[in-house]
Amino acid sequence: MGLELVIFITAILFGIFLYWRESNGNGAYRFLNKMVNSKALQMSPNNPKGFIYQQSFLPRLVFVVSFVLLAALIIEFLTPIAVFSSYYGVSAFASFIVGTLIGTYLASFVIKTSEVIEEQSDSIEDRFEDVVEKGKDFIEDLKVRDPKVVEEAKEEIKTNLEANKPSARDRLKDKGLL
Repeated sequence: MGLELVIFITAILFGIFLYWRESNGNGAYRFLNKMVNSKALQMSPNNPKGFIYQQSFLPRLVFVVSFVLLAALIIEFLTPIAVFSSYYGVSAFASFIVGTLIGTYLASFVIKTSEVIEEQSDSIEDRFEDVVEKGKDFIEDLKVRDPKVVEEAKEEIKTNLEANKPSARDRLKDKGLL
């Protein structure tokens, strides 16, 4: 179980590496495309599609399975390691395929989100600067209040309260004590 987990994590990293490598250039895919297809069916020079990059699930699966199968056959016949002779070998083989596919989709997600963030960074920066400026203006408005106006308002409130307040004699008369 421990070795299979290590193989799975390694396969995820391998899938990320494959996707990243193909996103930077697809020379091998172009070469294979030129060898297999006629001139009319060949891909355009500015098409970034590769074995894994910008492919749907099924072509990715076929490429990864064939690549891992070819590597397993080479290991099987050139080394004393028997990949297909036990359950553990087949399990590691399947684990490597699934991990590689997960790694390619993980790398695809990271690359696409980084592109979106780069596109949106300017507008987010402008919005943030506007919010900061509005906040500074608000704080200055709070700090720069005229103290005379505030004191006059407090005095008016006190005089209004005192003017409306009846005298002690009037209160006693109202209670009927005088």
